[in-house]
Amino acid sequence: PEQLHKLRAACSLGRAVMDAVAAAIAPGVTTDQLDRICHVMTVMNGAYPSPRNYMGFPKSCCTSVNEVICHGIPDARPLADGDIVNLDITVHLNGYHGDLNETYLVGTGSRDKARTERGKKLMACALECLERAIAHCQPGVRFRDLGQVIQTAAEDKGFPGGVVKEFCGHGIGSLFHCAPNIPHYARNKAVGMMKPGMTFTIEPMVNEGTHKTRTWPDGWTAVTADGSRSAQYEHTMVVTADGVDVLTARNDTSPNVFP
Repeated sequence: PEQLHKLRAACSLGRAVMDAVAAAIAPGVTTDQLDRICHVMTVMNGAYPSPRNYMGFPKSCCTSVNEVICHGIPDARPLADGDIVNLDITVHLNGYHGDLNETYLVGTGSRDKARTERGKKLMACALECLERAIAHCQPGVRFRDLGQVIQTAAEDKGFPGGVVKEFCGHGIGSLFHCAPNIPHYARNKAVGMMKPGMTFTIEPMVNEGTHKTRTWPDGWTAVTADGSRSAQYEHTMVVTADGVDVLTARNDTSPNVFP
């Protein structure tokens, strides 16, 4: 259908923008610079960065560093070796939104190898949570069941209490955020089940310590309540006859999450 064709195009551009921005991550680079790359590449391709001016958000992407869980506002702080940074990018192309996010290690983290390895373990856990949830998707599956899949993955990977409850996946298409809501924690009460043609995101956030969050006075930046780090991964997908098609999937040229 034409609608899905347009959504695929938006998601494909979103992936291309993500890969370009991620390739620029390095110690000394500011998140403002990453935001500029995102904005210019999006606009040059005839699209608009969905986050910009969305309910007052001031930038073109979200950059969430270390203890920031999500909705971090790009600024002039240079990234440091060993940081972990999440890029959340959405583009609006021909009336449709393509949404994805990924967490990357900055540099090599060689100055504090133990901390770096803990960060990599956290990132791997968040990615495993997403991948298991995607593998569980098919027609007839209840959206509420994904929370248990994600919780089990977090427990298996050593972060049983870190799955964030305040933010969820969502329907997407001609609207940036719409039904269904897709919580990532177990024993949630989300309504609905998957049917072919449904489009939505899954985007689990996992914290090193407590799952509890706080919001900065800017009204956007969500951080862990205990200052521990957080990692997240997100894809946009469409339900098919026997599973899902991940529209924002990584490709052979996508930068390595673990350099």
